[in-house]
Amino acid sequence: MDGVRQRLGALSGARRVALMVGAAMAIALIAGLFLWSREPSWKILFSNVPDKEGGAIVQSLQQMNVPYKLDAGGTIQVPSDKVYDARLKLAAQGLPKAGGVGFELMDNQKFGISQFAEQVNYQRAVEGELARSIETISAVERARVHLAFPKQTVFLRDQQKPSASVVLTLRRGRQIDNAQVAGIVHLVSSSVPDLPIQNVKLVDQNGNLLSRGINERTHLDPNQLQYVQLVERGFVDRIETILSPIVGRENLKAEVTAQLDFAEINETSEKFRPNGPPNIAAIRSQQTLEQQGRTGNEVAAGVPGALSNQPPGAATAPITAPVASAASAVESTTSANSRKEATTNYELDKTIQHVKQPVGGVKRLSVAVVVNYKATKNQDGQDVTGPLSQQEMDQISALVREAVGYNQQRGDTVNVVNAAFAKPAPEAPPTVSGRAVDYVKTNTIEVAKVALIALVVLYLLFFVVRPLMKDMSRTREAARTIDLEIGHEEEERVSPFEAARMAESEEDQVRMSAFADLLQQAKEVAKNDPRMVATILREWMASGEESGGDANKKG
Repeated sequence: MDGVRQRLGALSGARRVALMVGAAMAIALIAGLFLWSREPSWKILFSNVPDKEGGAIVQSLQQMNVPYKLDAGGTIQVPSDKVYDARLKLAAQGLPKAGGVGFELMDNQKFGISQFAEQVNYQRAVEGELARSIETISAVERARVHLAFPKQTVFLRDQQKPSASVVLTLRRGRQIDNAQVAGIVHLVSSSVPDLPIQNVKLVDQNGNLLSRGINERTHLDPNQLQYVQLVERGFVDRIETILSPIVGRENLKAEVTAQLDFAEINETSEKFRPNGPPNIAAIRSQQTLEQQGRTGNEVAAGVPGALSNQPPGAATAPITAPVASAASAVESTTSANSRKEATTNYELDKTIQHVKQPVGGVKRLSVAVVVNYKATKNQDGQDVTGPLSQQEMDQISALVREAVGYNQQRGDTVNVVNAAFAKPAPEAPPTVSGRAVDYVKTNTIEVAKVALIALVVLYLLFFVVRPLMKDMSRTREAARTIDLEIGHEEEERVSPFEAARMAESEEDQVRMSAFADLLQQAKEVAKNDPRMVATILREWMASGEESGGDANKKG
């Protein structure tokens, strides 16, 4: 501390002020940079928050002593280490409410509310719950649902189906695919009774209609693609499972392309066979008719009178009668009349068949398998690789065909190739420079802060502290040189015995006081202008060295 005080005391007043100001600025700058580097990183808590909701959220954050920042567009930021804690606490308070109200609207129903008001509240609750469900999708930031319920009627002919409209606000830089659109449409359709899929319309924030052409068939496309991939993966697993014990899993690569039939086919056929023999045929219905009449030889009988005096009945004869003689014709007039008819209906032999083709059947398979060369050892005991024999290739091809269920009639193809696999290049260990680059990419902000602090510190060291230290060292060297010179001259001129003897006389005392005054003046000059004194001393030293060199030469 004494040395520092002497150095500071040797400086002039202007240099002292400059040193103090520079030190204060350096300390303030370092402190500011340190505090800036310790400032926490901010993360978005909520975005696109309405003013009313934003005021309630800010008030809650103030009560929780959580720092926050408000940006344009209704964005609220908090320190990254307090984002999730703040969200949970705000959710417990029911904030934000921009997502709409749900069925909690039905909790506080007023007494005597009308049926129309109940219906409106129910519709609002359903719309709010659907909006909340849709907002859980990662690509959707906000959603609004509008439902239209037609007036109920008792006439089935006049009934109308409800409809729905959904407005989506997508996140910045995100897009929604057809599968997600179909999922939202089916979600809304399944949540509202009697709401058909074609009555659900989906629109984004730019007014683009997203639900165009959404139906059951387009909805099944992602599932069909997933099923195809699953079938292909199953065939590949079969091939690898059966060939891995032979050639090794790392020496085998297989790919399968499957063409599947997703057409739904329903067939109904009705076939009639020829009639069979009567003895084995099934009788459907049978009708028999038998009729008899009176003979012509009958005479009148009974009690005479009006009741018994009746005319004979009409004569009957068959439609087709055989040709007979006159005698037989006479006899027929006296014989009895009779007729017999029989009708038999047999069942028709027919077959009705209903056939429904399975969906997702395999139409065609294309199989490609690559097998690595076989590793062997030569006569010198070195590892070498070579192709497989034709017999081994035939065995592998047969195993592949059996594993995938090869069917030549449907056009399946199997291609097995034996080739040498390319050896992967060895991965070089990460270098120090590579690690440094990765760290800088990962922590760009932190590295920038540290680099800025280092630049400021280096600037202070080289352009503020270093010049001041040089000036202080020069002043100290000049003062030390003056002290050494004066002490040396005193030792050369006055010995201890002579100084004691000179101190006894008045002349010596006057001389010593004058010498002390000169010494004090020299110290003040060295203190006020050390550079000048140092320059004079350098000239004295240079002249002394020249005189010493000349004396040495003369000697």
